Amino acid sequence: MCRHLAYLGEAVTLRSVLMDPPHSLQAQAWAPRRQRHGVVNADGFGVGWYADGDPVPARYRRAKPIWSDPTFADLARVTSSRAMLAAVRDATSGTEAGEAAAAPYAADCWLFSHNGALSGWPAAGAALAADLPAGDVLALEARCDSAVIWAVVLRRLRAGSGLADALDETIRELTARQLGGRFNFLLTDGKSIAATAAGDTLCYRSGPAGVVVASEPGDDEPGWIDVPDQSLVQATAGSVVVRPIGAAGPAGAAGPAGVPAAPAGVPAAPAGVPAAPAPAGPNGRTPFR
Repeated sequence: MCRHLAYLGEAVTLRSVLMDPPHSLQAQAWAPRRQRHGVVNADGFGVGWYADGDPVPARYRRAKPIWSDPTFADLARVTSSRAMLAAVRDATSGTEAGEAAAAPYAADCWLFSHNGALSGWPAAGAALAADLPAGDVLALEARCDSAVIWAVVLRRLRAGSGLADALDETIRELTARQLGGRFNFLLTDGKSIAATAAGDTLCYRSGPAGVVVASEPGDDEPGWIDVPDQSLVQATAGSVVVRPIGAAGPAGAAGPAGVPAAPAGVPAAPAGVPAAPAPAGPNGRTPFR
């Protein structure tokens, strides 16, 4: 129901990641190639990014399509960052419209996006929110499924869970409550990325300059790796680990069954199989062009 992307690495302009690739996130707003649910993503967009030395991200969100905002195009041309998270929105039926419902959601040092839908909205959302503290419910940015799920993730982050664990625990809670849906989550603190593939497409590409985790490839160059469904991704600018949702493993340190983390651009190896050397990006430098 959306497309989203996160980047970590060398300082680059927002435009070079989000707009310049031939099948960029901006292009995916009107012509997604792998989207399984919905046709276009014209119900708003948002971008969050980090400035050097400031752990609190800046955000730019609008309720209109990304291609119709010349102000953002100008901003993206001159704004550089080492970490960003962006999304284009196809709203779940019955959820709130408007800028406040557009990802990324933000709190403290974190940015979050949800590509998918909570089945049975709004009753399912009410059931999920029932166990949240009243203050968390009042702090919801919008009346939509993604905002309620973000409140659950944020509660776990503030209780001390790492990025990957917070997403993993949230999906297990949804499953335990028999709340269905598609739960592709994307979360960053500006230093690492955690993501889930749970009902929709997810891929990544990593190279010497950094890593991109995205709903779908931004180009047709080699190096993109598809993430299996029901998987959790943990990424930094130097490594990517993929493990099943629910599998134990220290965040950013090990894959399934304690397998050492894979080098950048290489999926975690199965138990007993050595990890392959890390490939360079398609031009030997960047992971996105």
